[in-house]
Amino acid sequence: MRNTEQKLKERVKELTCLYEVTSIIVNSNYDELETSLGAIAHCLKRGWQYSEAAAVHISIGEYQIQTENYRKGMVSHSSDVKIFNKVEGHINVGYPSGDYKTTDFLDEEKTLLNNVSLAIGNLMERKQIRDSEEETKRQMERADRFHIMGEITAGIAHELNTPLANILGFAELLIDNTGDEPTKRDLQKIIDNAIFSREIVKKLMFFTCEMPQEMELIQLNAVVENVLRLLAPSLQDKQLKVIKSFAHDHLEIRANTVQLIQVLFNLIMNAAYFSPLKGTIHIGLDEGQGTTVIRISDEGQGITSEHADKIFEPFYTTKPTGEGTGLGLSVVHGIVRSYKGTISHRPNTPKGTIFTLEFPKI
Repeated sequence: MRNTEQKLKERVKELTCLYEVTSIIVNSNYDELETSLGAIAHCLKRGWQYSEAAAVHISIGEYQIQTENYRKGMVSHSSDVKIFNKVEGHINVGYPSGDYKTTDFLDEEKTLLNNVSLAIGNLMERKQIRDSEEETKRQMERADRFHIMGEITAGIAHELNTPLANILGFAELLIDNTGDEPTKRDLQKIIDNAIFSREIVKKLMFFTCEMPQEMELIQLNAVVENVLRLLAPSLQDKQLKVIKSFAHDHLEIRANTVQLIQVLFNLIMNAAYFSPLKGTIHIGLDEGQGTTVIRISDEGQGITSEHADKIFEPFYTTKPTGEGTGLGLSVVHGIVRSYKGTISHRPNTPKGTIFTLEFPKI
């Protein structure tokens, strides 16, 4: 039995604990929640009747926090942490099982634990809202950036077409009217470089969706098989294994055949380039909610946060100098966007990258 003085002492401890937890939450840095949860765990430990023996464990998603004396199998009381009305974790406060019983927990302590769980749930909700707002802001900034780059590159492409055509035409005219071999070789270099520059202009026009499109119903499975045949030498050089997973044999989208081949060729070629020797590439075709989904994954080093927001920008490449123009993924992005589709990437497990393309169903 506890006398009035003991009861009062316990109430003071519990109120102090709740006040400290509230202060921690109010001053929490969303980017350092692990530190805040650790501080809350120690506050809870001090708030219990037998604080010297109490141990606390907080488990919420990626966060696993516990005091030093926490052990599995302790006599404990638990409270769920709900985030947007969904149980996403729990808090356990326990005593060593050999020395304490469940009757050693006070009703007021259970109420305190529930209040702390509610407060932590509110904190996690605010963090998710903040993260969602920041992601939306990043997407809007990215969309604005792509729009501006689209206008700039479209202008550049149109301006370059005429002089390139003149260079190529006059060089071809000169090469037909000269018999001097060294001159012919020099003119051929001019022609080759003009053609190379013209191809870059074409890619820029793909990125800005300025190329004319002849759309038709295309069997995705057949296009994937065709691209894999084209890339067979590159895949064999690195002894790569390709695993195909098709939801069924007749997945269709409305697209331009040449452009769709270019999209798949770029993505699978990139997967092969960044894959380790004897690695595995997964290619999946599936149907989502009102969409047709293509997934291409590799086992490379993955995309760092530094590059994540830039990989679809024209001329941005992580490949060594001379091994890429930086237009491949920007072209892919432009084509997919012109089909009112989306393209995204996320880390693969245990390493690598998964590119996901979603197109509206026909």
